Amino acid sequence: MGKFVFMFDDRKTSTKEILGGKGANLGEMTRIGLPVPYGFTISTDACKSYYESGKEIIASIRTQIEESLQILEERTGKKLGDPSNPLLVSVRSGSVFSMPGMMDTVLNLGLNDETVEGIAQLTANPRFAYDSYRRFIQMFSDVVLGVDAFFFEQHLEKYHEQHNYSSDPQLTAEDWKKIIGAYKAIVKKHSKKAFPDDPREQLFLAIQAVFDSWNNQRAIIYRRLNKIPDHLGTAVNIQSMVFGNMGDDSGTGVAFTRDPSTGKRELYGEYLINAQGEDVVAGIRTPNPISTLQEKMPEVYKQFVQTCQRLEKHYKDMQDIEFTVERGQLYILQTRTGKRTAEAAIRIAVEMVTEGIINKRDAILRVDPDQLNQLLHRRIDDTYERRLLVKGLPASPGAATGQVVFDADEAEYLSKEGKKVILVRPETTPDDIHGIIASEAVVTSRGGMTSHAAVVARGMGKACICGCEGIKINTKNREFRVGEIVVNYLDTITIDGATGDIMLGEVPMIEPTLSKEFQQLLLWADEERELGVRANADNPEDAQKSREFGAEGIGLCRTEHMFMDPERIPIVQEMILADSYDGRMKALVQLLPMQKQDFIGILEGMQGYPVTIRLLDPPLHEFLPDKEELIVQVTKLQLIRGNGEELKKKEALLRKVQQLEEFNPMLGHRGCRLGIIYPEIYTMQVKAIFYAAAHLTDKGLNVQPEIMIPLVGHVNELKQMRQLVVDTAVEVMEETGKKLKYTVGTMIELPRAALTADDIAMEADFFSFGTNDLTQTTFGFSRDDAEGKFLQSYVEHNILPDNPFSVLDQNGVGKLVEMGVKLGRGTNPTIKTGICGEHGGEKSSIEFCYRTGLDYVSCSPFRVPLARLAGAQATIKYSKQKAMV
Repeated sequence: MGKFVFMFDDRKTSTKEILGGKGANLGEMTRIGLPVPYGFTISTDACKSYYESGKEIIASIRTQIEESLQILEERTGKKLGDPSNPLLVSVRSGSVFSMPGMMDTVLNLGLNDETVEGIAQLTANPRFAYDSYRRFIQMFSDVVLGVDAFFFEQHLEKYHEQHNYSSDPQLTAEDWKKIIGAYKAIVKKHSKKAFPDDPREQLFLAIQAVFDSWNNQRAIIYRRLNKIPDHLGTAVNIQSMVFGNMGDDSGTGVAFTRDPSTGKRELYGEYLINAQGEDVVAGIRTPNPISTLQEKMPEVYKQFVQTCQRLEKHYKDMQDIEFTVERGQLYILQTRTGKRTAEAAIRIAVEMVTEGIINKRDAILRVDPDQLNQLLHRRIDDTYERRLLVKGLPASPGAATGQVVFDADEAEYLSKEGKKVILVRPETTPDDIHGIIASEAVVTSRGGMTSHAAVVARGMGKACICGCEGIKINTKNREFRVGEIVVNYLDTITIDGATGDIMLGEVPMIEPTLSKEFQQLLLWADEERELGVRANADNPEDAQKSREFGAEGIGLCRTEHMFMDPERIPIVQEMILADSYDGRMKALVQLLPMQKQDFIGILEGMQGYPVTIRLLDPPLHEFLPDKEELIVQVTKLQLIRGNGEELKKKEALLRKVQQLEEFNPMLGHRGCRLGIIYPEIYTMQVKAIFYAAAHLTDKGLNVQPEIMIPLVGHVNELKQMRQLVVDTAVEVMEETGKKLKYTVGTMIELPRAALTADDIAMEADFFSFGTNDLTQTTFGFSRDDAEGKFLQSYVEHNILPDNPFSVLDQNGVGKLVEMGVKLGRGTNPTIKTGICGEHGGEKSSIEFCYRTGLDYVSCSPFRVPLARLAGAQATIKYSKQKAMV
């Protein structure tokens, strides 16, 4: 029979995986001599056994609990259920990872009509005894019996009103006795059975309820949000009660060893005199700042400060501590690693290095890369009380306030007039790029967190909410509805892209600041990091921002975004609509100098670092007007017998749109297939790249263009396109007299490309894995359709562990990446490899890229600091693993 129950001072105690974080810390604090109320921990293995046995506490566990309870009774000199000297205990959850507030707690267990009199006589304080009893009935009934706390609060509120009481401490013992009788009647009415009087029955019912709470809805949501595995289970901590509500020499509180918002090295917290633990967080009474405890109880405060310092040094991290003072005696009920903001996490980590508590590597590992998003975008002031209108998918972090517009052209126009706008659309397309650029933020009612709007917004560092199905958009009336609420054109809203919250009106914001501690941490990370970090950037502004954030080059420059400029789109459409090569060339000649200026700006902005430029990728019809809108326009002109020339142009345009329309553009005439059929398009782009490189070389700048051929599935495609690049390079070098350095490679985004990477590598200088499209083609998922229709359900029902467009699918897509790298280096040992999908900014995917041996990752500019930190963490973790082997 395995061991399921451990006393706090058990020298053979196990790890937090067995005892949970809370139980492990209680045991450790007990063993180092801190004043911890004695007790025992029921292990996470017992919780797993409970679920495996069909939600039944098996006999062996019951026996061990009884034995441990006997030890607790002997140590305290009290006995559970003894009317003359009763033992009261708390029953608390405690998972491996801290889940504050997610699972259930029961205090004062062991009280009944007899033991409450014993407590009253022992303490000479009947009011305290009966107050504790009513608290126990309410908490036990809510947590264990499923009787909503509302019914008890409602009765207590009415009692206050009837007797003109303004707060609980005004109630007498006789008042509490009457309320206890009413509470028992509430229990019987709503649970159909009497409140249990037997303390042992109370104990086992409470243990079972804590086990059950592991799978309550809020715990499940919290685990999903924080990537905590479902199978871990929770431990249960049974601890003898101490009381903060025994008079003015008693109290309870919660404190952090440092400020969890700023990281400042000072005690941060609050307490209440003559109160129990739940009073501090319930909001019924206003707590006092922890600093004022020095005046109320100087000796207790001095002891508490020393205990906090001792705990922080022992655990080498900021601690979140719960304490109770019972008649002048300090007790520590719990310590755990404190939750903190990104700003605080960085400051604490860096300052603990300077204080000699941890080393630089520990500091790097101490900060969660995902938290850095908080620091790189404007965010809503945490002191503001949110009045939520509706919620969508948090697609791009940051917060923004602006006037609602429903059209990209209008967004651009109003932005030029100096107005701050938020673009609200059912979904966005590449046609909307100018409106997105002009807007403070984007909201869509359709699409997922890697939809067009999300990808573009993240790349620009703009806040974005997608898939907000709660809003019903009427673009014709220029309004959207949320239930009965109507938000009109130019009404002001505020969005939080980190949470998906949309609020009416303007909300106070905090501007992003990069502290000296943040910069110091990233410099330490760069010293450790072996994986290169680049940025996905499509314009000089993004290139400059990438350098500011420490990018070592551009891993993906998407040239199609350059074609969407309002001044260029007519020329692009002219090129598409041309019936002949000469007609296309006429338009391409106009686009060439524009592309040249684009590449001059980007190459110059990267200051000699490499720039990977992807040639045109999307199908041509994406640059043309919407087919349905054209049909409406043509029909109207036909009906009113309007301008004949205009009608002919619209009809010709409609025919071209219908001709180019594809059933599945993802698998259609795009990427290198476009360049092979219309090589003059790729030739124009390559010329623009080399003309830009020649111009900058002439100015004495070192430039490193890397030309990427998209969507290659067969080596012959790359072979033909590589030759086009080489021939164009020779032509430009002869024309300009400049010797230009460049490389040619491809994006691996099709399974066949990964499977035949050994062949493709013989024609490539580099591979860049486009993991967004590789995920689509590997899973057979259309990204927008999957995220909008079924993918969230897949994650919720554990069919998939994560959204594979957010977190790289290492077992499937990852194997193709590994295979591509291995096969490619087998035939071309010097080939450079990286990824440029959005996974390049996700911490677990970055660690995978490091383990796989990629040379770099590329991500949006605002995720570069995250990638720098995550890359360093991967290096440190992997070196530790190798050292252990």
